[in-house]
Amino acid sequence: MSAPVKKNDDISLEITGLTAEGSGVGRYEGYAVFVPGAIPGETVNAHIIKAGSSYAVGKLCGVAAPSPERVVPPCPAFPRCGGCSLQHLDYSAQLKIKRETVLGALERIGGFSGIEVLPTVPCAEPLRCRNKGSFPFGSVDGKVVWGLYSPRSHRLIPLSDCLIESHAAVDAANAVCEWATRYSVPVYDERTGKGVLRHVVTRECTGGTAVCVVTTEKLPKDRELVAIIKNAVPNVVSLVHNVNPDSTNVICGKDFRVIDGDKRVMHELCSLRFLVSAESFLQVNTKQTEKLYSLAVGALELNGSERIADIFCGIGTISLMLAKKAASVLGIEFVERAVEDARRNAELNGIGNAEFLAGAAEEILPRLVAQGERFDGILLDPPRKGADKAVLDAIAQSGAGRIVYVSCDPATLARDLKTLCGYGYSIRSVRPVDMFPMTGHVETVVLMTRN
Repeated sequence: MSAPVKKNDDISLEITGLTAEGSGVGRYEGYAVFVPGAIPGETVNAHIIKAGSSYAVGKLCGVAAPSPERVVPPCPAFPRCGGCSLQHLDYSAQLKIKRETVLGALERIGGFSGIEVLPTVPCAEPLRCRNKGSFPFGSVDGKVVWGLYSPRSHRLIPLSDCLIESHAAVDAANAVCEWATRYSVPVYDERTGKGVLRHVVTRECTGGTAVCVVTTEKLPKDRELVAIIKNAVPNVVSLVHNVNPDSTNVICGKDFRVIDGDKRVMHELCSLRFLVSAESFLQVNTKQTEKLYSLAVGALELNGSERIADIFCGIGTISLMLAKKAASVLGIEFVERAVEDARRNAELNGIGNAEFLAGAAEEILPRLVAQGERFDGILLDPPRKGADKAVLDAIAQSGAGRIVYVSCDPATLARDLKTLCGYGYSIRSVRPVDMFPMTGHVETVVLMTRN
C-alpha cells in the first residue's frame, strides 16, 4: 500500500501527540506525520519535506486552529536553534506532556496497563536552570561566533545569549569569542578539518565556575585568554584547556591541561561536597537533581542495616547519599576517572562505608552475584540505552527486595521494567522529574519491589 502523501504535498493535519523530541504528530488517512513546532490539539498546515513507507515529516506552514497552550517563545532564536524544542508550549502543558510520554512508553513498549504515573515534578525556574553549557564556535562572514546547532544538523545558529543556560556560561562564551576575534584565532571547520577553536564548556558549581576551552592544537595567547575570561566571569575558579585534534562529534579529547586555577571545583549537592573536574558527569540542573536524588534514595526506605548496590554510579553522588542511610554501599561505574573521583569524594565527606569498582556493570555485577554477593536494594541509573540484560539478570539473582530505577529515556525504561517484572518484580510508583525544561527530555524515578 502506498503512502497517502508524497514529498512537496501540502496538507491540513490535526495534531494528536508529541514526540520525545518535541515534534507534533498526527494521522493523515491513518499515516503518521511528524511536524516540528506543532502542538497537540492544533490543526496545522504542513508542507511534506520527507515521505517514507511508514511516516512523513512536514514543515509547519501555518496554524489554522491554535492550541490555548501555545505561547510566544521567550528566545528570538527559537525554533531555529536546537537547544530547545518546547518554548512555544506553556510550561504547565510541558509537565503534563512529559507525564503522558512516560505513561505512553510504559503502555506501548512495556505492555503495562493500569500503571499510575504521578504528576511531573516541576522546575521552579524553567529558564536559566542549567549549570553546564557547551557551545561550538563557527565563522559567519569572517566573524567568530558561538551558538548551538539547528535541529538534526550541524548548521550553527549564532547566539549572543541562551535563556536556559546560566549567565556565567553565556559570559564565558562571549569572552572566548572576544579573545578569538582580537587575536585572530581561526575557528575549526568540520568540513575541511582546519582551524583551531572548537568549543567552550562551562560548569557553574557552588564553589565557582569552571571553563574548558577546546582546540585542535596548542592554545595560542593563553595568558590573554585567561585575562579576558576572568574579567568577564568574576567567579571563575578553574580554567582548563583541552586538545581534540580528531574529526569527530565528540567534544573533548583526552588531553586536559590546567591553565589557571584548580583542576577541580567544589560543588555542594544534597548536603554533600563533590570535587568536579571538566570531564566529570554531573546532572545539569542542580535544584532538580536534589529533588530527583531525594526521591530515589527515599524510595528505598533505608533503616541503616542494608547492603545497597549503586549501578552506573558516576562520581558517587547518589552512592554517598545512600551511604549516609545504609550499612554499606557498592558503586559500579565503567569510567575509571569517575571512580577515582567517587573515592576522593567519599574521603572528602568522611564516608567510609562506600566502596567503588571500575568496570562494565554487565561484567562486574554478574561475577559478584555468582560469587555469593547479595544486596537488599539496588539503585540503577543507566545511560540512555538502558541496562544490559546481563545486569538485569544479576539484579534478579542478587536477592534485592527493592529496586529504584532512575531513567533518562522512557522507551528503554519501559523495556527494562518489562524484563524485571518477568523476574518477579512489580512496579510500585512512577514519578517523572523535569530536569530539562523547554525540551522533550524527562527523567523518571521508578520503585519496584519483589512480589
